[in-house]
Amino acid sequence: MNSNEALIEPVYSYKFVVPESAVDENGHVNNVMYVQWMQDAAVRHYEAMGGTGPTQAIGATWVVRSHLVEYLSPAFAGEHIQVLTWVANLRRVRSLRRYRFIRGANEQLLVRGETDWVFIDAKNGSPRAITAEVAGLFTLIPDELKP
Repeated sequence: MNSNEALIEPVYSYKFVVPESAVDENGHVNNVMYVQWMQDAAVRHYEAMGGTGPTQAIGATWVVRSHLVEYLSPAFAGEHIQVLTWVANLRRVRSLRRYRFIRGANEQLLVRGETDWVFIDAKNGSPRAITAEVAGLFTLIPDELKP
């Protein structure tokens, strides 16, 4: 973990500067970049919680079922962005993770999103029940307590 990342239980936060390569022909961050950053935040959070080892040990992995992204305001190259992510719920084989993208200069909410993740067997791709060990890594934040 570097100085731009912090694990603030149970919300994970990291900061970055928007690269020029993220900007599209409209002059602002391309919408596809947010999906990539959502995945990056989820992976970083899961690694920081120690989830990678136990998941690999049982031959499992996570895959995306769906993304929902709501764009509220554009971001531009050179801006400082903070990403917040947390897990809202766990079900038998699925997990709902939420995200917020905040402009560093004025703390404006730029984007909010969510990803429905499915826990699967890494060999055959079939959904499998989330084990107690993996489920125990998460501290859930219900919607009424979201950041």
